[in-house]
Amino acid sequence: MNHRWDSLPKSTNRGRGGRGRLGDVDTVETEARALLGATLTHDGVSVRITEVEAYGGVGDPASHAARGPTPRSAIMFGPPDVLYVYLSYGMHHCANVVVGKDGDASAVLLRAGEVVAGIELARIRRGTDVPDVRLARGPANLTRALGLALAHNGAALAGPEVVLRRPAGPAAAVSCGPRVGVSQAADVPWRFWLTGDPTVSAYRRSPRAGTPDAARG
Repeated sequence: MNHRWDSLPKSTNRGRGGRGRLGDVDTVETEARALLGATLTHDGVSVRITEVEAYGGVGDPASHAARGPTPRSAIMFGPPDVLYVYLSYGMHHCANVVVGKDGDASAVLLRAGEVVAGIELARIRRGTDVPDVRLARGPANLTRALGLALAHNGAALAGPEVVLRRPAGPAAAVSCGPRVGVSQAADVPWRFWLTGDPTVSAYRRSPRAGTPDAARG
């Protein structure tokens, strides 16, 4: 299912010299879907990705790259196939895969997954009382299970420390919906997940996002 960027506020579709323009829409949506079923491995734990969110770079008001490069978002403007790791609310690490062309600043947030190797180590990192299905549910829990932190910002996904293995083919069934917790462009359906997978997180709309856009149902 394709969605046009004119579903965003019109001000984000305009600009001069690259400001206000969005990243490669087709690329970031395609890359987000393609990451479903991929396996990310770090420090003895492997997680099969079951839920992601796409962010379109400059011009996507929900992206850290919306206003151009900053010390925090600089990694997003570099080459693809590296991790962009940031700290949320001063305590939660979140990991993204930088996609698209160098300079696009498009990225895909890894929201949830299934621990498929190193489950005992993941249990230690997350707590032994956490059900296995929830070990990597949610961006912060996924990074904690994998042992990822700010030190891994910019890490290449070809190894040796962090390795991303993409699936052999597209996922059989993929659902999409609005991104979680964003206050801008809150109705853009760029959250993708493996339909029916029990590790997928719940949708929570930001209280600052206003009423859902009835035009898209």
